[in-house]
Amino acid sequence: MSLPRADEPHPDVQQFLEMYESVDVPDFGEVSPETARELFDQLRVGKEAEFDLHAVEDRTIDGPDSEIAIRYYEPRADPANDPLILYFHGGGWVIGSIETHDVTCRKLAAESGYPVVSVDYRLAPEHPFPAGLEDCYAALEWASENAPELDADPDRVVLAGDSAGGNLATAVALLARDRDGPEPAYQTLIYPSTGDVTETPAYEENAEGYFLTDDEIDWFADHYLEREIDRGNVYAFPRRAHDLSGLPPATIVTAGFDPLRDDGGAYVDRLEAEGVPVSHHHYDDVVHGFFGMVGGPIDLERAHEAYDDVVSDLHETLE
Repeated sequence: MSLPRADEPHPDVQQFLEMYESVDVPDFGEVSPETARELFDQLRVGKEAEFDLHAVEDRTIDGPDSEIAIRYYEPRADPANDPLILYFHGGGWVIGSIETHDVTCRKLAAESGYPVVSVDYRLAPEHPFPAGLEDCYAALEWASENAPELDADPDRVVLAGDSAGGNLATAVALLARDRDGPEPAYQTLIYPSTGDVTETPAYEENAEGYFLTDDEIDWFADHYLEREIDRGNVYAFPRRAHDLSGLPPATIVTAGFDPLRDDGGAYVDRLEAEGVPVSHHHYDDVVHGFFGMVGGPIDLERAHEAYDDVVSDLHETLE
């Protein structure tokens, strides 16, 4: 199934695309991972945003091989057993950080009223699959054990992330089920990578000109998956799993002008077929990455709508 795409991008998105083209940013696939990270940091379109939060604190937690940096966002001065959102940033498993997704997490905390913990998991190619995934799983174990210290509910931990972070969120949910680990209460997956995107119409339809390109997708995967056999691993691409039953309910957001559009749609279909409740929000006139375009020089109305939908789903399910 191919999800619909508008005739043309939303005018605000078109403005962003024209600006992006004007600065002549090279495809990430044409540069080193280090340079790609620097370029991505410079492209943080929402970095001027401010939100009214009670506290923002940087910490470290124990990881499988080394300490993991996290950033904790507390929206309320009087938290009381609230759900806790564990957020994994996007960036193709190669780029991105708690810094590049600071605005996303601030807005999610402010809009939901729930504390957010952003996880700075290890990146490829220095740390290929499954290093980043194991860091994210360790963060789930930490959150489930330490939620009461944050005045949060260990039985209402939300796994959330965008793009590669959405992939990690649902992979952690699958891993937790298979290891009899902590039971997350919900998944919030923003244009996640879940399977072989090259098999979908959107990969061809949106290959060039819409921010994320097909060459960049291939470059990210090549860095993340060091061994060819890992491309068939269900924890690398959860849509390959034979059984997805028993996973937490999910919200899935997809974008019309995104090469990952139909990959996300296929995951919606798989979860529904396995009896997992899914709320699917499709925005047919936006591009990959739009969820982070808030509060800065590019402030997309459609992104704010997506936050409203995501938060509404969280409140409806968790309260």
